[in-house]
Amino acid sequence: MDLAGHLERMSKDGFTIVEDAIDPDLVRALREDLYRLERELAVVPAANIFEGTHTVRIYNLLARGPLYQQVPTHDRILPIIEGVLDRGCLVSSLSSIAIDPGEAAQPLHADDQLIPLPKPHPSIICNTMWALTDFTRANGATRLVPGSHRLDRSPQPFGEPAAWIPGEMKAGSVLVFDGSLWHGGGANETGERRLGLAMNYCAGWMRQQENQQLGIPLDVARTFSPRLRRLAGFGLYKRLLGHIDKCSPEDLLDGTGPRRVVGT
Repeated sequence: MDLAGHLERMSKDGFTIVEDAIDPDLVRALREDLYRLERELAVVPAANIFEGTHTVRIYNLLARGPLYQQVPTHDRILPIIEGVLDRGCLVSSLSSIAIDPGEAAQPLHADDQLIPLPKPHPSIICNTMWALTDFTRANGATRLVPGSHRLDRSPQPFGEPAAWIPGEMKAGSVLVFDGSLWHGGGANETGERRLGLAMNYCAGWMRQQENQQLGIPLDVARTFSPRLRRLAGFGLYKRLLGHIDKCSPEDLLDGTGPRRVVGT
């Protein structure tokens, strides 16, 4: 499916799947590094139903190593995000979600339901799930309610019935979905882990889910490409929002001296 086809499906259904988007070597490297981080950081499941009592999540991955810098700017995925939001979009969060055997289905929710805007509204959040293992109905593939991004409300918490389908896909594929779409992780009824990366974006004028400017050490941010710097928030939106004394944070990040860009 070409870019126009993916954007058409985003508008109609609220989601699309980009098959075989990720190079197998990158899939393997990400999977192995996440297992390393899980060991070194001694990550364990949370104690709440929403995050999952049999689900391992690792947050703030852009601060965890250069490998993850390839994720937000992926050339087959970012154009879809920009088509839904715009080129001023931001990285909202980058985390891993490993659903282990025995996990129950996550409550259906919308990722924008904390934002105090009436629904339906223009897209302000666009999120992705990178499949690092196969996603199947049995192992907890993301549950999706097609067309729900056009409804006038978010789902009620904990158990609202809805006609959902599983976002089944092979490892190396990427699910892209609108922030208003009703969705949730599925139950893992198998004996194997379902592993994915949640690469999430928001409009450039919104507050990011993870605080990228404090969560990412400046010496790490200095190694980012220019595009990734802007995505992480070290830039301006519409040549205004995010400025420091009328200058872009990009210049201050490098210490090259401020260039006044606001009001010029």
